[in-house]
Amino acid sequence: MFRVVPVFAPAWLPALLFCGVLLLQGCSLLPKKDAAKDTPSPVLVRNGDTAATAADEGTKEGEKRGRRDAFTVDVRGPAAVREYLSLHLDIQRYRTLDDLGATEISRLMVAAEANARELLGTLGYFTPTLTLELNETPASTKAPREIVITVAPGELTRVSTVQISYGGQIASDPTAEAQRDSIRTAWALRAGQPFTQQGWDNAKNTALRSLTAKRFPIGSIEVSRAEVDADRQEVRLSVTYQSGPAYRFGPLVLRGVERYDADGARRIAQLPTGTDYDQQKLLDAQQRLASSGYYDSVFLTLDTESGTPLAAPVIAQLREAPMQKVVLGAGFTTDNGPRLSVDHIHNRLPLLGWRAVSRLSVDRDIKSLGTEWNGIPDDTGWRWFAGAELKSETSGSYVVDSGRVRSGRNKSSGHIDRSYFLQYDYAQNRGTNAPPSASAVTANWGWTGRYFDDNAAPTRGYGLALELAAGYTLTGEQVPFTRTYARWLGVLPLGFGNGQDAATLARRSRLQLRAEAGAVSAKESAQIPSTLMFLTGGDTTVRGYSYRQIGTVRSDGQIVAGRYLGVMSLEWQRPFVYNDKLTEWESTVFVDAGAVADKPGELKPKVGVGVGARWRSPVGPVQADLAYGVDTKKFRLHFRLGFTF
Repeated sequence: MFRVVPVFAPAWLPALLFCGVLLLQGCSLLPKKDAAKDTPSPVLVRNGDTAATAADEGTKEGEKRGRRDAFTVDVRGPAAVREYLSLHLDIQRYRTLDDLGATEISRLMVAAEANARELLGTLGYFTPTLTLELNETPASTKAPREIVITVAPGELTRVSTVQISYGGQIASDPTAEAQRDSIRTAWALRAGQPFTQQGWDNAKNTALRSLTAKRFPIGSIEVSRAEVDADRQEVRLSVTYQSGPAYRFGPLVLRGVERYDADGARRIAQLPTGTDYDQQKLLDAQQRLASSGYYDSVFLTLDTESGTPLAAPVIAQLREAPMQKVVLGAGFTTDNGPRLSVDHIHNRLPLLGWRAVSRLSVDRDIKSLGTEWNGIPDDTGWRWFAGAELKSETSGSYVVDSGRVRSGRNKSSGHIDRSYFLQYDYAQNRGTNAPPSASAVTANWGWTGRYFDDNAAPTRGYGLALELAAGYTLTGEQVPFTRTYARWLGVLPLGFGNGQDAATLARRSRLQLRAEAGAVSAKESAQIPSTLMFLTGGDTTVRGYSYRQIGTVRSDGQIVAGRYLGVMSLEWQRPFVYNDKLTEWESTVFVDAGAVADKPGELKPKVGVGVGARWRSPVGPVQADLAYGVDTKKFRLHFRLGFTF
């Protein structure tokens, strides 16, 4: 549970790494009155997909009142056709009217035949054979009459030809040739495929979205035609798209700006003014503003009514966040147990004008207090940042008290994050025969690229992160050292092929491969802070082992951080399909292996194997894994929410 409370506090709190008392507010579960016992459920009668449901509700109400329906409807035929007609036939809406006579029912049957033919046409059956019978059923407890509709749908109609044409600027603009070809290539309802009204509508609308996503935001369907040859069970499709003029991004117009600098908002958005309109770039600018922390809500729209398509203004509707606020948080991980946290956010520090986020966090194995300050990016997207952190955590066999201060510049653009900064670290180990304390200063460079189809729940793509550092030890003998670290994760759909739509690809099983490698190069006598060396094990690394359990094993059996790291993981992910419908669940089988040592030749992998389940929840993917540590010969449950890289 999170509780957000705006406060007005002195601006120097983040600089002093504020210390506060954690106040947790309990939640009561009060018994609620059962509305169903006091209020009768309303019966909603509508055309379309709820007609049969409404009729069923009416039947239940009629049984409660001790009366029968006017008639029942029994549809007979192939399963898919039978279920579709039973659900959508209009005649279902009238069966609860108990005052209908034989004449009225006969009229309804005539209309039902035409309605059934129309519905079958939407499924691609244009030459069905229908037989309607009215049977007297006086002994039935449901209704005195029964309407039997027998359906022989006939041969399924297929698409014979598809013609896509264009009107407007896209038709004659040579630079739009690639976009025209892309729409034709990606057309979903191709020649030879079964024709359905839903498939036809989806194909048209998907192509329209592709047209309006780039350069032509006011594009529309000018003409669409499906010519059915019922005798030959063929349909000829033709559609003409009207593009309208090509648009370019104009100035960013901000609405709702009061507390924060308008020019800063433009630099955060990084809208590419003067370039061709691209819906994705507009969404990216909107996301940058929304994730900056300065605004509670952000909505960007292109002004297509300005009359200046080559410099169309982009309207930004903003609702600003409070200058300061405190966030209380509670959570749980299988790595570190329950967690409590307090965040203080100051969106504009005096003098600097930077944004500061300070956090106090406590869980079973980690206690930390830190602050992170970020400036507003410049015109190139680079911003200054600074941070500091105090931490006490269980690492291997020891408790490590550490501190870190750093400052530098970073940039996030599209799918790539870059940074370079100076950093000071110190670490003090506590415990029996603990390694000596150490401190160091380093110059660091980092690069992360994300190439997933969905950064929150990827089904294909890959991500790569690189870190390089060079520095000097400050404790004991002062010697140079280097640190390198790389992380890669790839998601590969199995059975992937051209011409498959998104729904088909979503059903494919996948392989997820993960690799990590790290190395610290220095003299053997160099005292390097353990926070710059490596340990592994836990929810996101080697499952089957506890958090940071895998490290260098000393002669006395104690586990300490090591200079070399290697991790590999292979996971098979299989979506769960029930009754031919894709669900929100997936099953997984995985093998993880990881090793840490002070010399490359001493790396001996520890293996974990297991099975798991995934649920695509409204707040992100939920992952639960049961893993067996081959080395420890123990089972461990790993549970986590969300995907991060």
